[in-house]
Amino acid sequence: MTTIKKIAVLGSGVMGSGIAAHAANAGFPVVLLDIVPKGEKNRNMLTEKGIEKQLAGKPPGFTHKKNAKLVTAGNLEDDLSQLKDCDWIIEAVLEKLEVKQDVYKKIDGARKPGSVVSSNTSTLPIHELVKGLPPAFAKDFMITHFFNPPRFMRLLEVVKGADTRADAFAAISQFADVSLGKGVVECKDTPGFIANRIGVYWMMLGLLEALRLGITPEQADAVMGKPVGIPKTGIFGLFDLIGLDLMPLIAKEMLHTLPKTDPFVVAYQEPDLVKKMIADGYTGRKGKGGFYRINKQGDKKIKEVIDLKTGEYHTAAKKVELASVAAGKQGLRAVVESPDIGGQYAWAVLSGTLHYAASLIPEIADDITAIDSAMKMGYAWKFGPFEMIDKLGVDWFAEKLKAAGKSVPPILEKAKGQTLYKVDGGKKQAFAVTGNYMPIVAPAGTLMLSDIKLTQKPVAKNPSTSLWDLGDGIACLEFTSKMNSVDLDILGMIEQAIPLVKKDFKGLVLGNDGDNFSVGANLGLMLMAANLAAWKEISEMIKRGQAATMSLKYAPFPVVSSLAGMALGGGCEMILHSNAVQAHVESYPGLVEVGVGLIPAWGGCKEMLLRHLGEKDVKGGFIGNLMAAGGAMPAIKTVFESIATAKVAGSAEEARDLKIMRDADGISMNRARVLADAKSRCLELAKNYAPPTSPTMHLPGSTARMALFMAVDGFAAVGKATPHDVVVSKILANVISGGDTDISEALTEQQLLDLEYEGFMELIKTKGTLARIEHMLETGKPLRN
Repeated sequence: MTTIKKIAVLGSGVMGSGIAAHAANAGFPVVLLDIVPKGEKNRNMLTEKGIEKQLAGKPPGFTHKKNAKLVTAGNLEDDLSQLKDCDWIIEAVLEKLEVKQDVYKKIDGARKPGSVVSSNTSTLPIHELVKGLPPAFAKDFMITHFFNPPRFMRLLEVVKGADTRADAFAAISQFADVSLGKGVVECKDTPGFIANRIGVYWMMLGLLEALRLGITPEQADAVMGKPVGIPKTGIFGLFDLIGLDLMPLIAKEMLHTLPKTDPFVVAYQEPDLVKKMIADGYTGRKGKGGFYRINKQGDKKIKEVIDLKTGEYHTAAKKVELASVAAGKQGLRAVVESPDIGGQYAWAVLSGTLHYAASLIPEIADDITAIDSAMKMGYAWKFGPFEMIDKLGVDWFAEKLKAAGKSVPPILEKAKGQTLYKVDGGKKQAFAVTGNYMPIVAPAGTLMLSDIKLTQKPVAKNPSTSLWDLGDGIACLEFTSKMNSVDLDILGMIEQAIPLVKKDFKGLVLGNDGDNFSVGANLGLMLMAANLAAWKEISEMIKRGQAATMSLKYAPFPVVSSLAGMALGGGCEMILHSNAVQAHVESYPGLVEVGVGLIPAWGGCKEMLLRHLGEKDVKGGFIGNLMAAGGAMPAIKTVFESIATAKVAGSAEEARDLKIMRDADGISMNRARVLADAKSRCLELAKNYAPPTSPTMHLPGSTARMALFMAVDGFAAVGKATPHDVVVSKILANVISGGDTDISEALTEQQLLDLEYEGFMELIKTKGTLARIEHMLETGKPLRN
């Protein structure tokens, strides 16, 4: 079976360089080749520029800047010989058949036997790509369609040809899943494959129906966003994000290859407004603007939106008031049944899109799960088309189609009186074209709590958290509050879980299926208590939080955090007190309390100091009496800067740099594998486990505090620190420097916790901090006061 150790990418444009960067993120050496521009002295100019753009992106294509060193820049004239060392060669050149085939001939003359070659084409069929090429090449060839940006978009559509080796196809699919973290969906060799075939049709329909109904872009995006389980960009925001000029190019290829009777071909139009916008440079965010634009007026940035009738821009509405938007809380059918213009628009767009998707089975895929997965991962829909039909009701949707004079797709006729998805005996099943239900089998090595919940009830539960049995003696503590914010119920469950796990399990994993591990403490609860001067209750929450994190750290069993997404503030403090962390590569932990005028008080300051002073990175091992070589000041300065500037890691690798994660902590590329990997790590630690011993540390006290005060005053003098920044930073400086101590005194963890507590309680009573918390809750942005 093919083993992937080295990768080549040919074409260093946005996609090619992005694919190369992501392969490097996975730890694999990459050769990046492109043409030599005429008259250019630097023959590797294009590839070097591609790497630079991936480094400079916001966010960058690399998960860590060091990964760029794994990418070797070259060109197609001088460096084809490097292909002989590559196991997988990815073509990402211009979307023109003759250009691609010319590149394939060069590849075939330089590659080693058995290496896999794939195309990143988004529209060209595989049988056209390999036409006229040697049979041995066709056997090693497949399509691997990445979505932009490759680092963040999970979907990888794979297509095999009539001659593609089964073992090569399996090897690339497995590698893409485990090593690159992709959700791999097998597609048939049809135009646009799955996601773009449906997604581009949906976008076209969204534009045309808006013009027909006279709905504004803001109204359209408001209803075709969160209320129906689609990202808030909706239709028009997505056009701007992708680029208005790109859509006609994709459509052109699909129009060329689709039959004339296909609904896409029948309905396609390029409105005069869009033609004029593209001609005038209004191509979206990369141009002067698109359907939306930012108009700078002095220091102000005014968001404007285009009038679809006149082409003129006007100030965009801050909030769209439509009954159909509000109806989203009652479900999808409530949205499309709303009589207002938003409901009419939602029904027109979704009924057309869902009808089209259902009619494409089995043309583009053999099963509905492939289509739903592709749309969820490729277009970030919360629900796939067939999941949406289930929410509407199969029979209800079919009757509505009939009433509108539309045909009912065969799969919906067969599913009459049934649902498209069901759970039987704790197993998920999907309706098949045969009229039977087929089991949905997750890839080996993946684990989600949603699957655990199908077969069992929680070991313990309260309104904000549940304790689950993952099997093999490992329990999982799941946060279920809004955005997994930490409240008293969660703290209470930690208190309850420690004796439960000690009695019945070998170890504990902290984790969930959500987009974020935890956004931190419940600020709304904190603000309400402060406004009521309920200082006793706030004090209790801080003390209980400290007790909870310390109980996790010193539990008689291993605690592993299964980290994904944001872990901010109190959420970050939870992972800091875990014995190990297994993180998705896209994890963003950080101690951000200063943004709301507070400091970490559940042990975050303490743990960061311990790690920077030299805490050992082995199971159960700490330096007992921490006095960093060269003095404590470098560690104090680094920790102060990290917390005072609310640094958040841009990836799991950056979290290691910040020492929020240790070098021995694991990183999983695929989100669906993080919990399984965390469970395995917990089982490994459980063998002969002994809790860590409690360390002490030596801090300079007043000398360090005064140095930090001087730095803070210096920032304030040049306008880089606001008045309340100074207040917060000086209280933080007191904690980080050890309070009233000196370098000869050994401080315990509890003494640092006490300093955190005192600093927090002082800040929560200030007007500046309360203003910051209120502003954050209202706007989602920090207040600079």
